[in-house]
Amino acid sequence: MAITTTQPTTERWIVDWEGYLNLPEDLTHYEIIDGEVIPLASPRLKHQAIVTQLIKQIAPFAATNRLGGLFTAPFDFVIRRAPVRTRQPGLFFLSRERLQDWAHLQEQPRLEFAPDLVIEILSPSDTYTYWSEKLQDYHALGVPEVWLVDIDKRAIEVQVREASDYRSLGWFSGEQVVASQVLAGLELKPAEVFAVLDELERRDDSRAG
Repeated sequence: MAITTTQPTTERWIVDWEGYLNLPEDLTHYEIIDGEVIPLASPRLKHQAIVTQLIKQIAPFAATNRLGGLFTAPFDFVIRRAPVRTRQPGLFFLSRERLQDWAHLQEQPRLEFAPDLVIEILSPSDTYTYWSEKLQDYHALGVPEVWLVDIDKRAIEVQVREASDYRSLGWFSGEQVVASQVLAGLELKPAEVFAVLDELERRDDSRAG
């Protein structure tokens, strides 16, 4: 079968499975929606600040309790091979059971099974349709739990997988502890995550003064 990696004059870049496996190595931040390669925009700095805070809050808890590992984008999860559909979660958690074959997994450039938890940082430019389709893909893959982190609202929504869709456990903000089923016992408070934004604003104000 011929490798399809051509980029037509319409600027739509369509690949089949072989074409996907042979994408340029320097192309890292993208998703593929039914064969079309869609580059992802670079995140804002405050997005990165929140990702860093989430890692600081979650990774030590997971390590101490030997629950598994927390990883960050870019990394591909294959929803299906034909037509090719992939997603790159902002953060994802793999349980200790998933990581049992670490010697094999650590060399993989992509995975075709569901992580135990996906954490996505919402962007103001993203539409409802975009997130609805992304959740549908995570459901099809079998992701048990998805967090949606809204920086502007300073809140985190937890969605858990049920037979036909996800069910929201609610939005958590301030001093409320995020109700995670995958990371049971985690005392994560949104106020502690988003506090970094206040710190960055104070630094900016002090320089302006």
